[in-house]
Amino acid sequence: MDHGLKFSDPAAYSRVLRRAHELVISGVPRPEIPELLASSWRRSMALGISPDQHSPRHLHDVSEVLELRREHRLQQVMPALSELLADDSSDGRHLLVLTDATGEILWRVGSAQVLRRADRLEFSEGADWSEAGIGTNAISEALVTGRPVQLFSAEHLVRTHHEWACTAAPITDPSTGRLLGVLDVSGPLESLTADTLRMVRCAVSMAEALLRTSDGGASLGAPSLAPASRQPCRAGTAVRPPAAVETLELLGDQPAAVFRNGSRVPLTLRRAEILALLDSRMQGWSAEELAYELHGDAGIAASIRTEMFRVRSLLGDAIASNPYRLEERLAGRSDAGRVLRLLRGGNVAAALEAYRAPLLSRSGNMAVQLLRDRLDLALGAAVRASTDPALIIRWLSTDMGSADTQAVEALGKLVGRSDARYLSFSAGAAAAEANLAIGGT
Repeated sequence: MDHGLKFSDPAAYSRVLRRAHELVISGVPRPEIPELLASSWRRSMALGISPDQHSPRHLHDVSEVLELRREHRLQQVMPALSELLADDSSDGRHLLVLTDATGEILWRVGSAQVLRRADRLEFSEGADWSEAGIGTNAISEALVTGRPVQLFSAEHLVRTHHEWACTAAPITDPSTGRLLGVLDVSGPLESLTADTLRMVRCAVSMAEALLRTSDGGASLGAPSLAPASRQPCRAGTAVRPPAAVETLELLGDQPAAVFRNGSRVPLTLRRAEILALLDSRMQGWSAEELAYELHGDAGIAASIRTEMFRVRSLLGDAIASNPYRLEERLAGRSDAGRVLRLLRGGNVAAALEAYRAPLLSRSGNMAVQLLRDRLDLALGAAVRASTDPALIIRWLSTDMGSADTQAVEALGKLVGRSDARYLSFSAGAAAAEANLAIGGT
């Protein structure tokens, strides 16, 4: 059987496994279902789990789970695991789960969409995902075998789990060898990649190393994350920085990082927004501050730490932490920062030339909008103060300066109110004000 289908055509691979599942359940062995897995199915059914069962056994309610977390040793490494593996962004496709040594879920992190899908399976805090709790799954197999396990679609016993792919590995106490819990990454079939198992193994190694460090009395904060180029266990999971970052392109609608070797790596809008904030403040930002600026009261610091891990993997040592900030040689070196530097140096014409488009023009984030307005106001004020009609006309001809009524008035004073240039911009400003008035009624 071609297991490569799992990644190249997950739907086709799932259909093959589902046919095999029905045969094995009815007593007909199939090579697609290894005997060790079939044995787990038989144990689960002997414990009373049906392939048609929907709900796992629930051991504690959420409020009790919060207490269990505080007392659990894995509480110490959960922030680092979340930073490495979790993805609770709006388009996140997988769920990070951490259980105790019995298989009870204590933590889970994921996007709202994936959490809703997990809720339908009661794959939630307090649920028992051992063999006795819900039958064969990656968590139960990791508990039984003591090894990393990956289960795809109908390799799960329960049919409602056949839309999921799960990768799990046990975490042990490095001092005693005692099982502490299971780390699991789960999601819809298409969320599985060839690197998922490698990443889970790497995360477990990191967690156990942190626990070993704590035994020696060192701090257990999130680990210092070196650039991706120096972290072999994450190979294939992030863009490897090809060279040092030269500048950030934040003006316009196609943000990117530009490296010294000339390569250009596009940035997602969310990462570009984070970098715009980092570029705006020399003293840096805490995860909590960035979470509030980007998401308001709903912001979660853990989500920012996850995103910052990916940004740092992408850009290498261009980003410092504690607090998050641009490395000194890069601070203020974005294309937006260059505009401000030219203005502060008194070179208004060059600043106007460099200001080719609004800051992150696709962003509707309020913090970014304030930075965008700051650029507009600074350049507009400098242009008006120049008393140079040519500069004012160039400014009014841009998208950023087209609504600057003060610049229109300044132009009128310089060239006369009967001048065709003034009249053309004046008419445009009047139309813009009229549209604004209509929109506000």
